[in-house]
Amino acid sequence: MKVLNIISLILIILGGLNWLSVGLFKYDVVSEIFGGTEEVGSRIVYIVVGVAALYALALFSKVASED
Repeated sequence: MKVLNIISLILIILGGLNWLSVGLFKYDVVSEIFGGTEEVGSRIVYIVVGVAALYALALFSKVASED
């Protein structure tokens, strides 16, 4: 499970950096790589990052209880 946690964290960080570039520079790295937001590759990346975020929500209670 530790590997899954690390992968999830990496995906969430990359997704957050992409949103930072969208907010600051109006530049979507994912859509630029895959040729647009409606392309299959972009949609897959967005879905995978979203699933990683949902997985991280499940970890929230575990992290909060470690204090």
